Amino acid sequence: KNIPGVDVDIDGNVSLRNASPTIFVDGRPTNLTLDQIPSDAIQTVELITNPSAKYDASGGTSGIINIILKKNRKAGYNGNIRAGIDSRVMPNFGGDLNVKQDKVNFFVSSMYNKRKSIGTGESVRDEFFNTPSIRYTQNSNPTNLGFFNFNRAGLDYFIDNRNTLTIAGNFVQGNFNNTDLLSIKTDTLYSSGSKSILSERSTDFKTNFKNYGTSVGFKHNYSKPGRELTADLNLNKSNNENNGGFNTQYFDINKVAKGNPINQAQQGKGGNTFYTAQVDFTNPISAQSKIELGSRVALRDFQSENLNYINGIPVYALNANYKFNDRVLAAYSTYSNVLGKKTNYQVGLRAESSKYTGTLLTTGKGFSNSYPFSLFPSLNLTHQISQSQDIQFSYARKINRPNFFQILPFIDYTDSLNINRGNPNLVPEFTNSLELNYQLSMKGNHNLLFSGYFKQTDNLITRYQVKETSTVSNKEVLINTYINANSSRAYGLELTSRNPITKWLETTTNLNVFNSSINSSNLQVDLNNSLWSFFGKINMNIKMPSNFTLQLTGDYRSKSILPQNSGGGGRGGGGGGPMGGGGGGWGGFVQTTAQGYVMPNYGFEFALRKDFLKEKRGSLTFSMNDIFKTKVYGSYSSSQYFTQTNSRRRDWQVLRINFNYRFGKIDASLFKRKNNKTGADGMQEGMNMQQ
Repeated sequence: KNIPGVDVDIDGNVSLRNASPTIFVDGRPTNLTLDQIPSDAIQTVELITNPSAKYDASGGTSGIINIILKKNRKAGYNGNIRAGIDSRVMPNFGGDLNVKQDKVNFFVSSMYNKRKSIGTGESVRDEFFNTPSIRYTQNSNPTNLGFFNFNRAGLDYFIDNRNTLTIAGNFVQGNFNNTDLLSIKTDTLYSSGSKSILSERSTDFKTNFKNYGTSVGFKHNYSKPGRELTADLNLNKSNNENNGGFNTQYFDINKVAKGNPINQAQQGKGGNTFYTAQVDFTNPISAQSKIELGSRVALRDFQSENLNYINGIPVYALNANYKFNDRVLAAYSTYSNVLGKKTNYQVGLRAESSKYTGTLLTTGKGFSNSYPFSLFPSLNLTHQISQSQDIQFSYARKINRPNFFQILPFIDYTDSLNINRGNPNLVPEFTNSLELNYQLSMKGNHNLLFSGYFKQTDNLITRYQVKETSTVSNKEVLINTYINANSSRAYGLELTSRNPITKWLETTTNLNVFNSSINSSNLQVDLNNSLWSFFGKINMNIKMPSNFTLQLTGDYRSKSILPQNSGGGGRGGGGGGPMGGGGGGWGGFVQTTAQGYVMPNYGFEFALRKDFLKEKRGSLTFSMNDIFKTKVYGSYSSSQYFTQTNSRRRDWQVLRINFNYRFGKIDASLFKRKNNKTGADGMQEGMNMQQ
């Protein structure tokens, strides 16, 4: 959340310049989300706003967030232990250890975090496609209780001065119980008055997941300086199980129960296996020029099974059992050189092709989508104006292929107010991205980065609604699906400034002013949307007496078009349906992007840290998010069939206290000397470690 230009919404979704970036860990794509990576395990975070042809064309249409995890770079050992608790009495603890000696660098990290998330939500939706019109008003108070555990271990083996072998593995697991009580008021809007029906839906949804990852990397440095070969093999496997119960009771206007409650139960499980293999080769041609070559294969296998019951009776029309395979083949080449003494350039070209194959296990019906061989050029130019300033221009072409849930031709009736279906006729969207940066370094370590950017996306994949007759209820219903719109366009100016104001005050400021527009006239005449918006964030670090440090953070997002490729509800909203939608009500109802926007929101956070012990090895941190309870996430959407407003907030004013103790010793002969000591001597040295 402290990264300039990065915004995190109520559901933990990350956006960069109003679109969803790709998350990398140590330069490679990952299935982990940001909240599944402990902050203490992170060394640095890199932002790549316009990735070159070296990176996946199918990812990073809005950039890449690359998380570099900690490793010991010098002989010796270091690490930390940490523990904390929040105002909801939810504990967390963990630790890291890095040991480097001779030919081996060993690293291990572990973290356990218990969480209790509390939220509120309100939605109002008016539907016009039936007579009379209907208004649904919903209020919800979800609570999500569970734990999350992250473990990582690995080693670098330096075979000789030219060859390094790296082996690493991680294990992640979580278990959560989501409960909610939804109150829904249904008003039939007759011209002579309204007729109301009340209902309550209690939700108790349990889910657990496990993720296993293994990676093997090899690096060879040739005798020629700068020439190197790297090879990486990654395997990631995850599985999940869920079990949910939903109890719906109807009432009259006087809150008298009408009939018996409707009990719906869901049972589901799924698995995902992801393989990647990549080879990269770098060869300097001269002192100023080099060529890079690489290839990558990505294979994904996914399977999901879901069973649904109403009042104990199986409802096979609601079941969604399916599997799919995803294959992506890619190769790239880049060439770098100089023009004169102050200009560097890099040109690149990447080729990719992919194929989806899916099967509905309940019917045996199969389908597949093959996306043809496509080329993705890139260009980067950097000109050094002086020792303190430079200017950079970049261009890249990217692709966003429809995901499986967007093309799955299955109607999800799990939530009668949020019916979803994929569209197997979707085609990929292509984005051309231009960026111009100016960077200035000034006296006193002041830094300024000024960026202008432009993105044009054709065949935009957008949410859309169609009116059909339900095969379950035999009534007219709205079905949320996906379709290709004509295009979207985004352009803007961004300013990032880092300023040490005094010896005790440093600020980092980010301001992004942008225009987003969507052209969907191919779907409906005049179905277009355009809006100017801005996003601002300021981070202040204040050094105080007695080794106290205060950090204040504030951000503001103006009214803006729904971020491209964001969840927005439906698949992934609510939690509980076979496709990830439904279950929890329709507070995350799918919105028509061309006619939807996010309402303004703002918030403030603080953190106060006290460093103590010898060499500041210990630290105690107090922090609180959403200090003034202002972070409300609202949205509005409309179409010819409905209008809807949503308003949600979650986890406001949570106070956290965390303790961290760092230890370590940099010493090339660490183990040789310790082998000659007694156990008591070893304990003594452990109490007098030096960073």
